[in-house]
Amino acid sequence: MLVLLPPSEGKAASSGRGAPLKLESLSLPGLTAAREAVLGELVELCAGDEDKACEVLGLSEGLRGEVAKNAGLMTAGARPAGEIYTGVLYDALDLGSLDAGAKRRAGRSLLVFSGLWGAVRVNDRIPSYRCSMGVKLPGLGALGAHWRAPMADVLPELAGSGLVLDLRSSAYAAAWKPKGEVAGRTASVRVLHAPTRKVVSHFNKATKGRIVRSLLASGVAPKEPAELVEALRDLGYVVEVEAPKGAGRAWTLDVLVDEVH
Repeated sequence: MLVLLPPSEGKAASSGRGAPLKLESLSLPGLTAAREAVLGELVELCAGDEDKACEVLGLSEGLRGEVAKNAGLMTAGARPAGEIYTGVLYDALDLGSLDAGAKRRAGRSLLVFSGLWGAVRVNDRIPSYRCSMGVKLPGLGALGAHWRAPMADVLPELAGSGLVLDLRSSAYAAAWKPKGEVAGRTASVRVLHAPTRKVVSHFNKATKGRIVRSLLASGVAPKEPAELVEALRDLGYVVEVEAPKGAGRAWTLDVLVDEVH
């Protein structure tokens, strides 16, 4: 099973913690050239005109300090991505408290999408940064478009012949859309407030984190979307299913939650 996750806007500090980033050590080496291009331009942008960097990155005055952090990415200390990403989904997932077996499963199956790195595994060591997939860099342009070709080369092989569980937000889903046979093995999950059938951001993220944690902790390994539905129901989730209309289309799973938390 391959689980596709969004990153978080909030990130733990990494300066002074661990050796600096080594791009060649990251998983998915087929993305290295694309990573180098984004990293190089981001560092150059943030080492120059601070006001321009804030504008390009969409940073408020209160987040101006993120510019200096990006400017120092080449020398900043790196930590496992699973420790860098924080926020509602990652708090609910709580990787650090999983047992050894579940942590190994997390290392094999979780893939976090990123405007800067493309995608990384939770054990990949990265510095803290600020660069969303919605950013449009002056030289490279829109990052969603920048990542599509390298992702299309790398991710189908990574997906193998198993289930792809897609929990990404729309901005990150734009960087890679499973196609053909892989799409038929992909399940995209929405979390809905049961009484209103509406998505509410906070509990949408928290529930997705709990879903991933439940799957990792239980050790279940569904191989296709229909098996995932049964596994989630066995774990206590209320799931409604929209099977794909035709070949080469992803499944849509709605997980219904009564309480907003």
